[in-house]
Amino acid sequence: MVTPETVATFLPGAAGLGGFWSPVIERLPPTWRTQAVDLPGLGPVPPHPAVTGYDSLVDHVARAVSAPTVLVGQSMGGFVALQLALRYPQLVTHLVLVVATGGVDMAACGASDWRAEYYASYPQAQDWARDAVPDLTDQLRTLTIPVLLLWATHDILSPLSVARTIATEIAHARLVTFETDDHWVARRYPDETAKAIRALLVGTR
Repeated sequence: MVTPETVATFLPGAAGLGGFWSPVIERLPPTWRTQAVDLPGLGPVPPHPAVTGYDSLVDHVARAVSAPTVLVGQSMGGFVALQLALRYPQLVTHLVLVVATGGVDMAACGASDWRAEYYASYPQAQDWARDAVPDLTDQLRTLTIPVLLLWATHDILSPLSVARTIATEIAHARLVTFETDDHWVARRYPDETAKAIRALLVGTR
C-alpha cells in the first residue's frame, strides 16, 4: 500500500521549471512528501556554477534528493532521471519516465530534433542544453526497480517507439499510453498521470 513515507521527486523537461508538475502533484495524496526541482541552466532557470552539462546536472539533482524517492522525469528530465537511477540506485525506489527525449537512440526511433526550436524559445538557456546525450540502452537491463512509462501515442519529439525500446530492455517496465500528440501529456492528463503513479506504488508494495 502507499504509505505516508512516500517521497516523490519531479523533474521538468528542458524548459527547466519544476512548476510544470504542479497539476499532477496537486492530485497525489497530501501525505506524500513531494518536490519539483528546477533544472539550472535550462529554459529561464538561472545557471548554477557546478552545473556545466547534463552529466553534472544529474549530480546536482542527486544532491537535492534527501531520501529514497519515486523519481519522475518529463522529456529531457526523463533522461536526467534515468541517468540518476543508474548512477545513484540507492536514491531511487521507483522510476517514472514521461515522453523521455534521451536515453536511447532517438534518431533510430524516428524522433524529431527539438533543439533548434528550443533555442528560439529559450535563447538564455546554457549552450550545453543543445549537447547530445549518451545512449544508455546497454545499461537499461541493470535497472531492477519498478519503472512506469507514460507516453503520448503521436508525439514527434518522443515517438512511441522510444517507450517500446525502453520497455524491451527493462524487465519491470509498464507502459501507459495517451491518445494524443501533446508532448506535455502529463499536464494534459493530470488526473490520469497521478492515478498511474499511485498505481505503480500500490502494485509494488
